[in-house]
Amino acid sequence: MSNNLVNKLYQSKLWKSVFRHGLPNTPKNQSLVTFTNVFLHLHAVKVKTRSLRFDATYWLGGISLVLFGLLTFTGVVLMFYYVPSTSLAYENMKDLAFAVSFGDIFRNAHRWSAHLMVLSVFLHMCRVFWSGAYKAPREFNWVIGVFLFLFTLLLSFSGYLLPWDQLAIWAITVGTNMAKYAPFIGPDIKFALLGGNLVGQNALIRFYVLHCVVFPLVVAVLLAVHFWRIRKDGGLADPGDPTSANVLM
Repeated sequence: MSNNLVNKLYQSKLWKSVFRHGLPNTPKNQSLVTFTNVFLHLHAVKVKTRSLRFDATYWLGGISLVLFGLLTFTGVVLMFYYVPSTSLAYENMKDLAFAVSFGDIFRNAHRWSAHLMVLSVFLHMCRVFWSGAYKAPREFNWVIGVFLFLFTLLLSFSGYLLPWDQLAIWAITVGTNMAKYAPFIGPDIKFALLGGNLVGQNALIRFYVLHCVVFPLVVAVLLAVHFWRIRKDGGLADPGDPTSANVLM
């Protein structure tokens, strides 16, 4: 009975619409499954053995990705309790710290992950520059990495206002006043960020939307392009071992 159900499932149109090339039980099917899967296709078919060693990349790119995932998870959890209101935001932070079960753990995990992500992305870019991994044919991916670093900083900056304490309010006040001195469009940038001329409810809701929706979506898209370009450029860059010709399938 169960075998018949399994066979019917394998022969169904729904199964074939999802798994179009059969089970990955032959080299051909394994390749087809990889090439037609959006997640598996981000990985290169072959990578150099040396590029997987810790002293080659220090795993800084992977660490940055893990931290972004942790930030996404803890951020979603915090959104269940946080209300972007000038009259409630600070009280919500206090509740997370003292009243909500595990709230302090999630908030501190989010905060420290943000600091560590800024550090790891910066060190990752330093490593790429130092090892020359930004050179041809990887120039475009270096530009993507620069934008990823920029939006990592913007994520950190936009989250600064959300606790709505004195440190946050004055940090955003100083930051937006600095943006005001940008040539030609500086005052417009400040007005757009604050939703007015003062740090208030409009500024809080705008930074909340930027921090929780706009910037994470941009980072997710850039990460997808970043990993896709690594695959198209032949996998992780070899930091410089011409004698290492071994590859992993």
